[in-house]
Amino acid sequence: MFLFRVPTCSDVRRPKHSEHSDEHSDVACPTIMKGDIFHILNRGVEKRKIFLDKDDYLRFVYNLYDFNNVDNVVESFYRRRLLSDVARRKKRSKKSKKELVDMLCWCLMPNHIHTFVLEKVNGGAGIFSKKIIGGYTKYFNSDNKRSGVLFQGRSKIIPIQRNEHFLYIPYYIFSNPIKLIEPRWKEKGIKDLKRVIDFLENYKWSSYLDIIGENNFPSIINKKLFFEIFDTNERQFKKDFIEWLTG
Repeated sequence: MFLFRVPTCSDVRRPKHSEHSDEHSDVACPTIMKGDIFHILNRGVEKRKIFLDKDDYLRFVYNLYDFNNVDNVVESFYRRRLLSDVARRKKRSKKSKKELVDMLCWCLMPNHIHTFVLEKVNGGAGIFSKKIIGGYTKYFNSDNKRSGVLFQGRSKIIPIQRNEHFLYIPYYIFSNPIKLIEPRWKEKGIKDLKRVIDFLENYKWSSYLDIIGENNFPSIINKKLFFEIFDTNERQFKKDFIEWLTG
């Protein structure tokens, strides 16, 4: 584990969306808070769709909450859904649940997933990734009467150790759905900003809505920690994100 201080916008030049790379630099972050931070991503084998309908997305979303637990989850999915609202379940079980990670943000796409986490226990990111990928694969194969691998392999679990990348990851994650309506926006720029903003604000399979104050699945993320780390708030983050999209 290491301590880090997240740079504010005044500390670091804000990277453009075209500058992202999964090969993160090993330049160390300055520090104030315990925990290693990781960008976890995985995609369907042969880039196949891993979410075929709303129920698939919901299953993975609930898994993000249920499997963020040091202990094994012994109850069935349907038993866990007896308390169907994620926030109500968290309120009841928070004292007895020891989380593997603090979820900072996440996004699900038709053929891949992104999560951005801060470890709460040593090795927590790897354990969490194994649980959510393995659990969802088991569900998907059973539901679709198939066998074999669903994802390309082990998740990429990328340690974030560079200021520019750290500041950039939430923007990158939340901008992923744009390619569903403007596939070449990164190369050519956004053609219709209003349409893109409306689309993102109606895209349920991301924590963007929770971050900007529209409760979607609020108990999955640690919103307070997100705002503390990035020195922002609902209104400011939305403003900065839109500026980044058009920069």
